[in-house]
Amino acid sequence: MVDFMFAVTHASHWHSINMHQFPGHYPLYARTLGSSFVSRVEDISPGVWFNAFVPMKGVTIKYGVTTVDNLCSDLLNWKTLYLAGRMHKPIRIIKDDARVRLTQQVNLTSAIRTALLTLPESFTETELFERIAGISYAGDIRMVLPGENRGKVNNIVSKQGPQFRELYHRLVVALPGVHWPAHSGTIQQDLAPHTRAAHLRKLPSNLLKRVTEGYSTGEMPSREVDESMYWTKLAGDKKLAETIQREMAGIVRYPSAVQTLKGIVSSGIGKSARYAGEKVGKWWKGQQKSS
Repeated sequence: MVDFMFAVTHASHWHSINMHQFPGHYPLYARTLGSSFVSRVEDISPGVWFNAFVPMKGVTIKYGVTTVDNLCSDLLNWKTLYLAGRMHKPIRIIKDDARVRLTQQVNLTSAIRTALLTLPESFTETELFERIAGISYAGDIRMVLPGENRGKVNNIVSKQGPQFRELYHRLVVALPGVHWPAHSGTIQQDLAPHTRAAHLRKLPSNLLKRVTEGYSTGEMPSREVDESMYWTKLAGDKKLAETIQREMAGIVRYPSAVQTLKGIVSSGIGKSARYAGEKVGKWWKGQQKSS
């Protein structure tokens, strides 16, 4: 099933037109309750409505609908990481939008900074790509259910290595303290606290807020008295990588659970059961191959 994501300006108006043109994309009760009902359900965090198992020109697609405002907010702040995390992977843009393009570059750079803060001094490009691709799966409720391949992150990276490199190489080498020769698969970074502090301070606001709140006031110098010392001390803390990974999982957990439940509403019982059955089937085949 090919996945699409449509970012629209006015969700209710878009659903009204789409429902008129393609009524079969929506379950009967959604058509009965109308586009205003669909847009209200869409508004519930993480702000996406999905139509699944849609036949289109010989292929089956699944498409999500969100607003441009919601998409850009998540790309910048990582409020839910539901949309931002999806866009950490190589994607194809159907229609360019200047605002989305700009916030997406911020999102990709944020993913690199986050990954660097959880990686050692020397690592491979594959380790970097897997760390970035895994951001949106940390804490995802689906990963603890028998319906998602545990090796999904590895599969994503192994099948799209060149695309990940094209997406990230120029952004990585532009950051301070990172050395990644053009024809090398090995990356080195400066682990000095002041260099790591430069990455830390520019993390997305929601993640940074959660990370700083994870430290008690007694563990760190006062931010109000000496802000530079505060960030340098925090960046050099041995528990920082663990704290970042824990807080990312915390960001993802609730929206992923809500969206899983919303999928039953947006797809209907029949399509939801079919989708779950296919997921479990893929999971079972993966288990058979690994055993």
